[in-house]
Amino acid sequence: MKDHSELLLMAKRVQAIAENGLHYSENDYDQDRYSDLEEISARMLSLITNQSHEIIQVTTPEKNGYRTPKTDVRCVVFNDKDEILMVKERADSCWSLPGGWCDIGYTPTEVAEKEAFEEAGIKVKGKRVLAIFDKKCHEHPDDLFYTYKIFMECEPEDFEISTGMETLDVGFFRQDELPELSTPRNTAYQIIKMFDFHYNRIHWPIID
Repeated sequence: MKDHSELLLMAKRVQAIAENGLHYSENDYDQDRYSDLEEISARMLSLITNQSHEIIQVTTPEKNGYRTPKTDVRCVVFNDKDEILMVKERADSCWSLPGGWCDIGYTPTEVAEKEAFEEAGIKVKGKRVLAIFDKKCHEHPDDLFYTYKIFMECEPEDFEISTGMETLDVGFFRQDELPELSTPRNTAYQIIKMFDFHYNRIHWPIID
């Protein structure tokens, strides 16, 4: 699996180099070379992930300038029983902190607040950034996208919760009673670190 993950990372880097080259190159020869490189990277991604070449070509290119990582925000909310808020994802029937991709026009704080309300029905206020994780440094399943994950502590206005369009269930959990986690979204290590912040065992944001 390590070799597979490394190959996927290299294919994503090749794709990024191709897109950046297409954006900045000024002559037809370089444009042709980077177009070939982009096609090669798409084929590599298709072979590594077992997804069709057509899906790779539609879903992965950005074609809007310099290629950068995607950003995901997770909302960290504790109740007065030292339990953490989690939602059961419709996508895989496993549990994660409320959150999702950052939306254009929203600050990271606004994304955290919006996702908490949309997925868990709870109104919160963003308080502080606890961690910025590079997804490749953690035990997430392989992904087509290169992603940074922001974990933000949020203060609840109350503890009323309800499911949303993308969630099957919602609840608060103790550290020793965590449900099956949606590992594309969060890992056990990351959740435990959020408890460490809650119990003041960590005082500075975690990076990477």
